[in-house]
Amino acid sequence: MQILKARFAVRASASQFQAWSSAKHRSAATDTKAVEYKPIRSVLVANRGEIAIRVFRACTELGIRSVAIYSEQDRLQMHRQKADESYLVGKGLAPVEAYLSVPEIIRVAKENDVDAIHPGYGLLSERSDFAQAVINAGLRFIGPSPAVVQQMGDKVAARKAAIEAKVPIVPGTDGPITTKQEALEFCKKHGLPVIFKAAYGGGGRGMRVVREMSEVESSFERASSEALGAFGNGSMFIERFIERPRHIEVQLLGDKAGNVVHLYERDCSVQRRHQKVVEIAPAPRLDPEVRKQMVDCAVHLARHVGYENAGTVEFLLDDKGNFYFIEVNARLQVEHTITEEVTGVDLVQSQIRVAEGMTLPELGLTQDNIKAQGYAIQCRVTTEDPANNFQPSTGRIEVFRSGEGMGIRLDSASTYAGAVISPYYDSLLVKVISHAQDLSASAAKMNRALREFRIRGVKTNIPFLLNVLENQKFLNGVLDTYFIDEHPQLFMFKQSQNRAQKILNYLGFVLVNGPATPLATNIPPSDVQPYIPPVPLAPSGYDLSPEAIRRQELTGENTAVQPPKGYKQILNEGGPEAFAKAVRRNKGLLLMDTTYRDAHQSLLATRVRTHDLLAVSPYVAHNFSNLYSLENWGGATFDVALRFLHECPWERLEDMRRMIPNIPFQMLLRGANAVGYTNYPDNAVYKFCDMAVKAGMDVFRVFDSLNYLPNLIIGMDAAGKAGGVVEAAISYTGDVSDPNKKKYDLKYYLNLADELVKAGTHVLAIKDMAGLLRPQAAKLLITAIRDKHPDVPIHVHTHDTSGAGVASMLACAEAGADVVDVAVDSMSGLTSQPSMGALVASLQGTPLDTKIPLTTVSEYSAYWEQARTLYGPFECTATMKSGNADVYLNEIPGGQYTNLQFQAFSLGLGSQFEEVKKAYREANLLLGDIIKVTPSSKVVGDLAQFMVQNKLTAKDIEAKAEELSFPKSVVEYLQGAIGIPHGGFPEPLRSKVLKDMKRIEGRPGQELPPLDFEKLKKDLSETYPSVTDQDVMSAAMYPQVANDFFRIRDKYGPVKHLDTKTFLVGPTVGETIEVHLERGKTLDIKTLAVSDEMTAAGEREVFFELNGQLRSVFIRDENASKEMKIHPKAVKGDKNQVGAPMPGTVLTIKVKEGDKVEKGHPIAVLSAMKMEMIVQAPKAGVIQSVVITNGQKLEGDDLICTIE
Repeated sequence: MQILKARFAVRASASQFQAWSSAKHRSAATDTKAVEYKPIRSVLVANRGEIAIRVFRACTELGIRSVAIYSEQDRLQMHRQKADESYLVGKGLAPVEAYLSVPEIIRVAKENDVDAIHPGYGLLSERSDFAQAVINAGLRFIGPSPAVVQQMGDKVAARKAAIEAKVPIVPGTDGPITTKQEALEFCKKHGLPVIFKAAYGGGGRGMRVVREMSEVESSFERASSEALGAFGNGSMFIERFIERPRHIEVQLLGDKAGNVVHLYERDCSVQRRHQKVVEIAPAPRLDPEVRKQMVDCAVHLARHVGYENAGTVEFLLDDKGNFYFIEVNARLQVEHTITEEVTGVDLVQSQIRVAEGMTLPELGLTQDNIKAQGYAIQCRVTTEDPANNFQPSTGRIEVFRSGEGMGIRLDSASTYAGAVISPYYDSLLVKVISHAQDLSASAAKMNRALREFRIRGVKTNIPFLLNVLENQKFLNGVLDTYFIDEHPQLFMFKQSQNRAQKILNYLGFVLVNGPATPLATNIPPSDVQPYIPPVPLAPSGYDLSPEAIRRQELTGENTAVQPPKGYKQILNEGGPEAFAKAVRRNKGLLLMDTTYRDAHQSLLATRVRTHDLLAVSPYVAHNFSNLYSLENWGGATFDVALRFLHECPWERLEDMRRMIPNIPFQMLLRGANAVGYTNYPDNAVYKFCDMAVKAGMDVFRVFDSLNYLPNLIIGMDAAGKAGGVVEAAISYTGDVSDPNKKKYDLKYYLNLADELVKAGTHVLAIKDMAGLLRPQAAKLLITAIRDKHPDVPIHVHTHDTSGAGVASMLACAEAGADVVDVAVDSMSGLTSQPSMGALVASLQGTPLDTKIPLTTVSEYSAYWEQARTLYGPFECTATMKSGNADVYLNEIPGGQYTNLQFQAFSLGLGSQFEEVKKAYREANLLLGDIIKVTPSSKVVGDLAQFMVQNKLTAKDIEAKAEELSFPKSVVEYLQGAIGIPHGGFPEPLRSKVLKDMKRIEGRPGQELPPLDFEKLKKDLSETYPSVTDQDVMSAAMYPQVANDFFRIRDKYGPVKHLDTKTFLVGPTVGETIEVHLERGKTLDIKTLAVSDEMTAAGEREVFFELNGQLRSVFIRDENASKEMKIHPKAVKGDKNQVGAPMPGTVLTIKVKEGDKVEKGHPIAVLSAMKMEMIVQAPKAGVIQSVVITNGQKLEGDDLICTIE
């Protein structure tokens, strides 16, 4: 300690000698009274956070030893580290109480040889008893005298002093009041509006404006409670409320000799909840004459009361130039920084020098020496969420990057990655100060600096501040205290993407808890980067100028390198009719590539991700321009993208369209079921098709799982009205070449074809979803349809489950089909489509030549041969090693076959899959030998697994139908929920199962009321404010699945950009991955370590390097934390659960289990960062459970109660 003191003595000597020398040569001409100079060697700051650090810095510059105090809750805060010494105070006390413990603070000062105490602002800074206790202890108080602190802190005494000094005042109470009855009496006597103010503190705490007499009592209670918590005294002061004022404050500095100067004024009109948000010095557009009168009044008042040290006189200025005294802040203000910037005067150093006994003239601070240069702006960056009513945001700062540069000053504390923002103190994080020659230049610097900030882990008000800085009225200096209230556009925020940190959270989750999407087998994804075949460089004639490339960046349109034109251009130029004619005119066989959808649905459980589809898309666009179409959307890909891949299917479609502008896209539309498994209101189907076309879809293969014409017609009409190509599909089953099979004979299919052509289809499709169309049947069926409809293009789809797919498609082509479906070789066969290469090779040199080079197919196939190994966990060959002709017996659709196998394994029936297949055939016959394609195939599959699981035969089902509990899908099918099957429902099975349950007559969707999309969007926006119309449509199709996706997207960001292995099983420790977010933005992520230790909340810390910077995330260990008692969280989007809107302490619980509540009924009162909030019921209902207790500390989103 002696060495430490000696060091400070040396450091301080030069500065103090200069001060002593100035004081020694005083003259009567400069002083109004004699003042003793006594140097200060050490200063304790009775405060915390950034103001404590601000004082420490001033002390260091003056060569003065600095001493910090800190509460138990602040033991990790930066202010204690910035001081030369730091000591704990208030052990065992509440967080704020620790800093209000006067005896403790005096003890620390006395024990550690402190000369003076600086109170900072807030806390004890305006407590006269504290100032007196400091002096009584033989220490110096860096601030006004206790008498002046008491006089100015007492708003009644301050008003009286202002009246005596002839300073204009606002009418108000003669003294502080303590009861709501007194408040009510004043309001009745003097009228409204009035403003309640804390009698013993400021900063907007305990302040309320009241305009309705009915609000007087409740507003008084809330304001008084806030004041009590913030200042230790709930007494209130009431005064008339001046409408539309500017809030102007004058900075003063006085010395012990009676000298007082002003350092000009600050405009603090930009306020919210009476708390300053943005301050400007000097006040813009202030009449110079008004300025002179105002600063003169402030100086006169200070001299009248004998003010010394720094202080502020606050005024309200109306639109007529009249100003009224509000109060004196007998302390340093938060916004003192901007005065320092425009005047060049260090206010904190001046405070210390004045406390030492130096006079203002000795400091060179005479009024004529003080000039204001330029404009300075201060923005208070707080940990509050402006999009959520500025609720406090607490937690760990995961990322902190500040904005700096010329003209920017930062005053902060605890602004670093890893800092923990607690709910116990003020939400101020950092003060950002800009200074420039004029207001607009200062605002531009501030805007730039705030945009450079990156703060993750807690919410901040930066988006709001940026809106303020870009408001034209603000830039012009046209301000009053209504500025924020009258500019609702200030609250319209572009949500921060925070993509990098969200992706780290996803990676951390997978590292700690394992795959975030369920894996079907134990086969791991390969550690391979598939070779992507190159695309040709721009041929001559393409525009590669900088202007063209810039256009591409702005529009997303590929203007630099264009692939050859294809059928998409014919469709764009001539419409669906011209497209169909061009297809019919084509001499060779056209192919549709299913690799992008049905192939991976059949082989890899629909799990192929956008990342791998897009990688090869440029090659496809440049080398397969003569394809009829790419099947790449709809069907199972829609819900799997949302449910398991955590991707938006609409974004997938748009991304593919940007990559492949020349090939038509085809989707599977389930008629009236759209892309779902149920019936939707007609307007939903029409709107879906319209949105699909706008997102890039071209051809709609419309089918119905039962070939039920009313359902088919709705889908056709919706696709046609949207501008799409209508490809009506006949779902094929049975065998038209077998005369013994009468139900689905040739006449049945020809009649259906007639109806669909009559309904206006552009293309006629045969959808052979199980691969039952044998070569001889194909020739018979296609020939008959071609003969009857010579001008309509025919498109045939099949699966290669039996191994005869290539033969069948060749037969279709020779019989007159225009298009057949294939998959690239490495994604073909088994339950997928026939091989593209086999078809291409078989037709080379014939009139049906596809004109596709076999070498091109081979390169394309090589990519998928490698890419397929990334999906090992979903590989169908884990259970199916070859094609199987038993499909002709069981008739299982190719797209269902492997899914049914995986389901059987998950139900413990893996070893009984042969029985499941046999049961599938029996179930189909029980249900009436129906067309089997989603969703009817699911009905048959569910019944088959039900039979095997319960060891039931077909005879058992028929005998026990009345007593069995059938799968839901079976019951709904029998009710008519997906339409009416050809030949009707099976009887008596239907009657036995349904008993007296409702039957649906006719088309199921025709009775459904229209879907209210506006209401759906409004409801979703309450939880997910940035939902798009595409999100709303996803929610209309799959309500729960979409809601889960939105929650995951909010939490983990665009995980679609991760490579597939990393997405599925996470990175390995030490591995570096690249994540390409968009053009010119790439993340380099290296996984460093996963902590072995868990926090009290059951979390493990996971460490990364992101673009070379250390980052870490805390991830709940879901397995290990099950044994820990952790408060549950409210599920986002579940309106039955009420979560804490902010972290804080439970003050009052207003309900109990069984209470009936209306929407808006108070549930509980929380307090955080000295702000109280009433949690209200989001809906009417009955309280089912209350899971909090009084005094309990809650984190954000902690469950409070449930309402049914």
